[in-house]
Amino acid sequence: MTTRRTVLLAAGGIVTTMTLAACSGSLKASEALSPDKLTIYSAQHENLTEAWARAFRDKTGVDVQIRYGGDSSMAAQLVQEGAKSPADVFLTENSPAMTTVQNAGLLGSVEPATIAQVRPGYAPSTRAWVGIAARATALVYNPSQIAASQLPRSILDLADPRWSGRWGAAAGGGDFQAIVSAVLATRGEQQTRQWLAGLKSGAKIYQNNIAVMKAVNSGQVPVGIMYHYYWYRDQAQSKAGSENTKLHYFRGQDPGAFVSLSGGGVLKSSKRAAEAQRFLAFVTSKEGQDILAKSGAMEYAVGAGVASDPALPSLESLQAPRVDPFTLNGPKVIALMTDAGIL
Repeated sequence: MTTRRTVLLAAGGIVTTMTLAACSGSLKASEALSPDKLTIYSAQHENLTEAWARAFRDKTGVDVQIRYGGDSSMAAQLVQEGAKSPADVFLTENSPAMTTVQNAGLLGSVEPATIAQVRPGYAPSTRAWVGIAARATALVYNPSQIAASQLPRSILDLADPRWSGRWGAAAGGGDFQAIVSAVLATRGEQQTRQWLAGLKSGAKIYQNNIAVMKAVNSGQVPVGIMYHYYWYRDQAQSKAGSENTKLHYFRGQDPGAFVSLSGGGVLKSSKRAAEAQRFLAFVTSKEGQDILAKSGAMEYAVGAGVASDPALPSLESLQAPRVDPFTLNGPKVIALMTDAGIL
């Protein structure tokens, strides 16, 4: 039986607890990649990726090395490397980066048995990649600054001048850009442009989701847009960044109820395609999804029949808009946000 230990992880500035398989040394790749190991390019959180990779290695004996980067930067690197990329597997935080790589013709097809392990709707219609985790859009608010009855009914309401200076967002980050992609997919370009104009003129821009949460917590702004798991991580620990706040979910298929998929795909050029497919099959299996659910990451498990952390409201209760993740257009979103003067 594998010995287990508890380690502390600093994820985006919040300390949380994660249980990992005991093993010395990191799986993070050096500058010189070994051709004898399965190579994962990961934009997911390092500790979660390592937990999956260690468990997979212990189970299969397949040696693994991981190169880390951001969603957009790693997708751009893969496109630049093309068929000469050393990567076997690509993991993302949000799906637009995966779609960028897919549209460049660099992904192979995920095995049908792997797709069948996740809930319906948690893989793109193309079946070129598969969901491995999910995160929900939420409105964090400070009850001492605003009553629940006064909260916006839709994320689109935040473009109204009456919200000017009263909401925060991490507009420069990939997380927020994925949320904008949901606005574009569900409301079209004209309404997205109008909403971004309201963001430009009325929102206070912060560096990341945690900074948004802390700004709401300290009363700088009464509300902010963020992903759910940052709040739940902080609540599970010191509550230092969230003790004065609550979360509100827009629901009703509103763009603000968007659930973003973290994805996993196999590079078409992989020389270890069979091992890469085995890795994705493991991550989406009950064992792999249980690692996620029990990790303290507070992201949603997407495996069929696998329960997420009990602190989270169910995925079904969020009433997310029905969006094919393949249709989320990251490059178009960046162009629109640039036109609006946000990026």
